[in-house]
Amino acid sequence: MARGTVKWFDSLKGFGFITPDDSGPDVYVEYTAIAGEGFRWLEEGQRVEFEWRRAKPGPEATHVSAAPDV
Repeated sequence: MARGTVKWFDSLKGFGFITPDDSGPDVYVEYTAIAGEGFRWLEEGQRVEFEWRRAKPGPEATHVSAAPDV
């Protein structure tokens, strides 16, 4: 599972980007990929764990959750 930091997330539009720790390209994330029930959002600067898949415009995050503190 990859780790990264939320670059930005627009909770009204339901999407944003994660900057991965491995210095790869920013990863697109939709609210539907965030673990949990009800209203789901991410905060700028939040540390997350995620899986990703290749999508036509670029990498897209799946199974996003808050990264545990280490």
